[in-house]
Amino acid sequence: MIRRILATAHVEFRIALRNRWVAIAIALMVVFSLVLSAAGSAPTGQLGVDALSVTVASLTSLSVYLVPLVALLMSFDAVAGEVERGTLPLLLTYPAGRAELLAGKGLAHLSVLSLAVVAGYGAAAVAAFWTDPGAAEGLPALWRLTWTSVLLGATFLGAGYALSALSRRPSGAAGLAVGLWLGLIVLYDLGLLAAVVADKGGSFTEHVFPRLLLANPADAFRLFNLASAQATAAAAGVGGAAATLPLWQSALSIFLWPVAALALAVTAFRRVTP
Repeated sequence: MIRRILATAHVEFRIALRNRWVAIAIALMVVFSLVLSAAGSAPTGQLGVDALSVTVASLTSLSVYLVPLVALLMSFDAVAGEVERGTLPLLLTYPAGRAELLAGKGLAHLSVLSLAVVAGYGAAAVAAFWTDPGAAEGLPALWRLTWTSVLLGATFLGAGYALSALSRRPSGAAGLAVGLWLGLIVLYDLGLLAAVVADKGGSFTEHVFPRLLLANPADAFRLFNLASAQATAAAAGVGGAAATLPLWQSALSIFLWPVAALALAVTAFRRVTP
């Protein structure tokens, strides 16, 4: 089984290289990370923390938006594209199950995303060390941001595969992917903010609001990374909520979402007929 998954991943990674996805993802992460690193280095002295910790706080906000978007862009046509090109029947003749084929695609896309994350965050770390010799204090936070970003990407890769299998057409899958990104990354938080304002510090704010944050993979990712003292001091907004929730709860959400997303994708793919 492992050999079949790795073989599929190798083919998919070569396709990603040919389609310039590796270069595009790395370029996006590096450019935005460097811009945020330069913009976030200004308040370091006033906050009393090292430059890398301030950069990590800024990169957390970037990752919430950019990592899911890149993951969905890579995955929305993983199944629908095969159906439209007529290659799905040939793909299903390979000596590999549907779950193995999807796992191979996921491994290849996750490798591309991991390369982009490491390149982007690495460039930001180099810039932080260039401006602040004491930036080493922020390395644990940067490491935590790196592996949680990969897990966040895995969640949205799985979601993209599920949408691709359910839609069966790349155009429809693209629309669903954009809708999912807008819903979970933008509109979800706006809805929670409106509910908190309307609640005026009531039971919703104290009990329901933190649980709804954990129910969203992007918010759980942000809570976990802002839970460190230095990052919370450098960021505002959701940092206060991060201090009210046990760290293990946001960590559990981060680990469970990729599994749930992949399981949903496999279930949807098994219902696709050639």
